Amino acid sequence: MEMIEMNTRERRRMTLMTRVVEGLLKLRVAAEMMRVTYRQAKRIWRRYREEGDAGLVRRGRGRRSNRERPVSERERAVALYKKQYDGFGPLLASEHLASDHKLVVDHETLRRWLLSAGHWESRRRRQAHRAARERRPRRGDLVQIDGSEHDWFEGRGPKAVLMVMIDDATNRTLARFYVAEDTAAAYDIFERYVRGYGLPVALYPDRDSIYICTREACLEEQLADVGPETQFARAMRELGVELIPAYSPQAKGRVERRHGLFQDRLVKEMRLLGIRTIEAANAYLDRTFLALVNGRYTVKARDPANGHQPRPSAATLALVLSWQESRSVAKDWTLRWRNRRFQIDARHVALGLPGRRVVIVERRDGALAMLYGKRRLTFRDAPAPATPTPRPAAPPPPRRPRQPPAADHPWRRYASGHRPVFRPPPTSYVAHSRGAENRTAATPNCTVSTT
Repeated sequence: MEMIEMNTRERRRMTLMTRVVEGLLKLRVAAEMMRVTYRQAKRIWRRYREEGDAGLVRRGRGRRSNRERPVSERERAVALYKKQYDGFGPLLASEHLASDHKLVVDHETLRRWLLSAGHWESRRRRQAHRAARERRPRRGDLVQIDGSEHDWFEGRGPKAVLMVMIDDATNRTLARFYVAEDTAAAYDIFERYVRGYGLPVALYPDRDSIYICTREACLEEQLADVGPETQFARAMRELGVELIPAYSPQAKGRVERRHGLFQDRLVKEMRLLGIRTIEAANAYLDRTFLALVNGRYTVKARDPANGHQPRPSAATLALVLSWQESRSVAKDWTLRWRNRRFQIDARHVALGLPGRRVVIVERRDGALAMLYGKRRLTFRDAPAPATPTPRPAAPPPPRRPRQPPAADHPWRRYASGHRPVFRPPPTSYVAHSRGAENRTAATPNCTVSTT
């Protein structure tokens, strides 16, 4: 006898029909319990009387759905995925199938096809519980910044780092490739954001040494009440941008999730286009990809007002986003910086700079500037100081000629093999010498053996 597989609903109907047969339940009450109309209950009752338990099984089980896609489309989609989009997610692959091959397939349908073909597998992510942080109400109130090290060109090009800035309120994203994640890269991406959108109120980076300094404050920093800070932190302080360090990657989850989007979609798009240089990747970002990301993933802020601060001038940005070091002025109005010597101009004589500290500013283009407070100083390269001629070393004193030893010198006797043999004194002599009141030193007997 063939076994009939029933689901939960069909087994419940079988139980109710059995009670109707035994007269324990009216068909109208069974219809209410099955949540069907009385007319539909009579159909179920008729099929049960004619076919038994098999009449309760759904008729379409095991048959192809009337809305099932043709087999040819399924085979074509799987073949294209295996040939061109291997490793793509179902959503990204379905978008490329629709745009590049005019094959419109829902991403869930494509996922099931790929699962059955063995080209995809389900992935479950289990993470610890974390409380969600509410977004800032206005755009520009908080901007997250971080760099992502990844094999962006999949071996086709050099190593690169993608610097990303994302607005916390709207998810609006700015990204650019650099050779390394350093202060110069952070300066450049921040300046591009300011020129495009405005000066943010606060930045939310990680605790990398580019942004946060963990050493103890030196005496000069303690007197200035500024604490130890990096060049980037100093620039943000001068611009009035609050720097809020994050203590975990989950704390800045928006920029981390944007890294995941770039590492998945951007890498595959650049693979299809054959991009292999940082310049070409930045051009593709500016021209195409960032517009697609911001057009699709940007959300509306709760407060439509713009929270950005007034945009500083280009000259101010160039001066602040630089490397600055403090140096002390000597009595001849010169100072040293990186093995170079500078002479401050005489027009600043009224400032009384000898003994005071000035700031050397190195811009990103290599130009130098000198500041005393907010005043710019003029200076030039100073000539190298004259080195005194070294005094000639005094000649060493003449050495006295060595005199040969005398004929009866002990050295001659030792050299000829005659060695003195020392023998211990008698016991009575030692006891007498220890008990003597004057404790005069007694010379022990010494004989020289000539044998």
